[in-house]
Amino acid sequence: MASGGSRDRRGGGGGRRMGEPMPVGAPVPVEQAVLETFFSHLGIFSYDKAKDNVEKEREANKNAGSSWLSLLAGLAHLAAAEKAYHNMTFLGQKLGGQSFFSRKDSIRTIYTSLHNELKKVVATGRNAVGGTAPHLEELLSHLSEQLCFFVQARMEIADFYEKMYSLSTQKYINSEELINVLESILKRYSSRFHHPILSPLEGSFQLETDVLMHLLKAQAQISEWKFLPSLVHLHNAHTKLQTWGQIFEKQRETKKHLFGGQSQKTVQPPHLFLWLMKLKNILLAKFSFYFHEALSRQTTLSEMKTLTAKATPDYFGKISSFIRKYDAVNVSLIFDNRGSESFQGHGYHHPQSYREAPKGVDQYPAVVSLPNDRPVMHWPNVIMIMTDRASDLNTLEKVVHFFDDKVQSTYFLTRPEPHFTIVVIFESKKSERDSHFISFLHETFYSLKNAKAFASLKPGSKG
Repeated sequence: MASGGSRDRRGGGGGRRMGEPMPVGAPVPVEQAVLETFFSHLGIFSYDKAKDNVEKEREANKNAGSSWLSLLAGLAHLAAAEKAYHNMTFLGQKLGGQSFFSRKDSIRTIYTSLHNELKKVVATGRNAVGGTAPHLEELLSHLSEQLCFFVQARMEIADFYEKMYSLSTQKYINSEELINVLESILKRYSSRFHHPILSPLEGSFQLETDVLMHLLKAQAQISEWKFLPSLVHLHNAHTKLQTWGQIFEKQRETKKHLFGGQSQKTVQPPHLFLWLMKLKNILLAKFSFYFHEALSRQTTLSEMKTLTAKATPDYFGKISSFIRKYDAVNVSLIFDNRGSESFQGHGYHHPQSYREAPKGVDQYPAVVSLPNDRPVMHWPNVIMIMTDRASDLNTLEKVVHFFDDKVQSTYFLTRPEPHFTIVVIFESKKSERDSHFISFLHETFYSLKNAKAFASLKPGSKG
């Protein structure tokens, strides 16, 4: 089926085969220029501009070939789909609304419909034997084929975000499992939409998935109490988010005022970008808490306090104020390193350095202890409770209470994730129903397991 001919920006035809470099000074077919403009807009997340451009082109050239008109319609839908995807509106859409993305249409339905549109363009191009512009048909077919892979990848990543959101209500978030799922998706679609015209789209896809992968790997490494790998992944995520953020900073929206004049403001980043920034900051706060001792060696006590106060949440500050308010003797974060051959203590250790595996009470070090070093006299009791009440602690939501009348001390324990337990010690009798202590531990527990972060994937959530 003919596409109605290829129009050049400077007149003339186009005899170049698809994929060949354009000769210097050669005219660029209008269709190619439209496509390049469209994808460059998508690459900088200007969905509305991208959509407007292809809709205007379609309106102005109603007599163009069916392949070109079909692709333009598909691209308008792609721009709208990308906007909904990056704003995460498919997580918790409200009833009603007559937009392209009304409640009856899930993101999967929209992308599936788009996939079917693109497949028709692919089929048309393959069946085009003659026609006035076979090379254009070939290009449109080739691009549509690669866009089909992109749309499939988007659907799977959207499903992946839905899975992450659903995990916010689970007892434990298994980061390794999430990493494996994401890796398999990326492996399936690696280099499947690589055409130079699609490079802005591929670049933005790669940027997003790189950030997400680094953050999930940082979360997994922090949960294993591995200092250097956690730091490296957090740094890489931070660097890539900065690159992404600069795209929005460079864009300006001009707003015309009612009584004349105009002003410019930077474009508001989409929800997905803001959420990834939030997740990075939450993981950074967790990292600075879990590795507080190693980090505090690099600076003064007052400077460390200033730095941790900037973290959101500031675990160190919250625990310190809790201790002062309720006269707790100690709050510790305990790392259970039984069976870990690689455990060597705080901070970074050379891979070839050797230290004998810890034994006895040393298998349960306090990786954080406030306000001072771990209370040695209480440690046998703490380990005994952890052993005797292991099944309760392993539910990962229960707060365990124990009062020892011999030493007149009360212990509250909870486990935010498998290797870590928080203990609060009072040298007096405290009720197991004391809401102040229970709510403090629950809040700390939910924060450390990142349940709130995953819940906040949904736009408008309070997480």
